[in-house]
Amino acid sequence: MTKSKRVLISIILRLLAFGATVAAMVVMVTSHDSAQAFNLTFTAKYSNDPVFKYFVIAEGIASAYSLIVLLITCSQKSSLWRFILILDLVIAMLLTSSISAAAAIAHVGKKGNSHAGWLPICGQVPKFCDHVSGALVAGFIAPILYLFIVLSSMHSVITHLFL
Repeated sequence: MTKSKRVLISIILRLLAFGATVAAMVVMVTSHDSAQAFNLTFTAKYSNDPVFKYFVIAEGIASAYSLIVLLITCSQKSSLWRFILILDLVIAMLLTSSISAAAAIAHVGKKGNSHAGWLPICGQVPKFCDHVSGALVAGFIAPILYLFIVLSSMHSVITHLFL
């Protein structure tokens, strides 16, 4: 594969990862719903749970990183590929940890936990749960794209070293 094709594939993958992280962040931030029980109104929003805050922050960091690397890649021929490869791995791990934590909390919200006495909430605030599910779907796409970015970057670095 020629160098220009590898750079084009990297740019496309980074644009897709940027789109997935921004979409996940926006959908999660706009998730809110309220329910009324016994004359009391309960509001569910992402900021009520620290894990969802962590998810939004991780997606924001990945979005900013993707944008910065895109600008570096498009503006000049960079010699920072080895450093970018390491940062790509860090971002992939950050995204994986945030999506795992958010998915665990979403599962508890949907199914509850009878052993701990936690009741499911998705029956009372379905709009909130639908938004969280959408954010998680977009969030799952980003680490998969970063896996391909890391593999592509590794291929570029290894090819550069031995050829």
